[in-house]
Amino acid sequence: MSDITLNEFADLRLSSGLSLACIAEELGVSDRTIRRWEAGETAIPKMALTNLKGLVRKAKFSSVYKEPQQPQDFRFIDLFAGIGGFRKGFEAVGGKCVFTSEWDDYSRRTYLANFECDHEVAGDITKVEVADIPDHDVLLAGFPCQPFSIAGVSKKNALGRKHGFACEAQGTLFFDIARIIKHHRPAAFVLENVKNLKSHDKGNTFDVIMKILREDLGYHVQERIIDAKSFVPQHRERIFIVGFRDETAFNIEGLDIPDIAHGPKLDSILHPEDGSEEIEDPFICGNIGRVNEKYTLSDKLWNYLQDYAAKHRAKGNGFGFGLCTPADTARTLSARYYKDGSEILIEQKGKNPRRLTPRECARLMGFDQPGQEKMVIPVSDTRAYQQFGNAVVVPVVQALAEGMKPFILHSLLQQEEGKKVTVNG
Repeated sequence: MSDITLNEFADLRLSSGLSLACIAEELGVSDRTIRRWEAGETAIPKMALTNLKGLVRKAKFSSVYKEPQQPQDFRFIDLFAGIGGFRKGFEAVGGKCVFTSEWDDYSRRTYLANFECDHEVAGDITKVEVADIPDHDVLLAGFPCQPFSIAGVSKKNALGRKHGFACEAQGTLFFDIARIIKHHRPAAFVLENVKNLKSHDKGNTFDVIMKILREDLGYHVQERIIDAKSFVPQHRERIFIVGFRDETAFNIEGLDIPDIAHGPKLDSILHPEDGSEEIEDPFICGNIGRVNEKYTLSDKLWNYLQDYAAKHRAKGNGFGFGLCTPADTARTLSARYYKDGSEILIEQKGKNPRRLTPRECARLMGFDQPGQEKMVIPVSDTRAYQQFGNAVVVPVVQALAEGMKPFILHSLLQQEEGKKVTVNG
């Protein structure tokens, strides 16, 4: 094993000014290998650090190693970034990420394993000075939803804890978004949260948010609840709040969202288990790529879930597990999926049902898509389930980004023309 720390290698690479592709080529490894090193998934050879230091010294005296930057259409910042769902969607339409914040160490680990960052990934956004955040054209923020979700509110009520804006740990983070918008005045922003945000506290929470965005900050704001099952085999409703600094013809209701009736089914994301898929331990193994037995529920857990569901059915409640076939659409994947997997269980012939594997979760959330490199999952199953359960569905974000892009660029053009008029005038 190497005694080189993650930070020692990653910090040197990020501060070097060299692209990941350039470093990978010079070290004779793949981009993915470097991402695995920095994610802590595999040991970093001492020679790799020595060679990287040599490259950095060489780059200071030569421009040969400096690859020209690809032009980006607009700049964005990624707040409460999680594992990068917003970033993946907006990069796909030509955006460049110039700042990231994510407080959870494990989420940052996954983020850095999958994205090349030429900037520091900040932790607690409440401790970041707005002046230290780079100028940007679009602000993206999937701010914490637990204080507003139905499950989160119920749990906090049961524990006698405050929720919504009264939740000091997470509920007030919206106001940090507002202070950044006020200082930087980006051309646009996108905020995402659970559907229940709109009805939380009898609508008062949502009214406060919209008043701040519209009246205090002066943005033109629209919102829409979008069900991800138009894009992925999962019923997942989330509210997206879009604001533009300048008045535009953008219409969030006019987004190109496919009919949910024709959305994909689970067979599009499940492991085929027929030998056609590359073996990926620990998710699938064996000669023909069977799902690892560890994802099959034990007799004890399966019996408990059946008894629990029967008890609530007798009381007229709807609580229970969600048993799915490949022809079905799943319930919402939540951050608690690691506990028992009850919301999405895959039926198996002749044995107990199983959980989804983390790789299937990556597909279910749109991080893994056909024709693209697989997402690196450098954390434990428990952490992976939590991360995917808290993430945004990437194709939904990309559809939103595609719809917004012409209006973002138009706003930036108007801003540039305004500067010219000011200078010439």
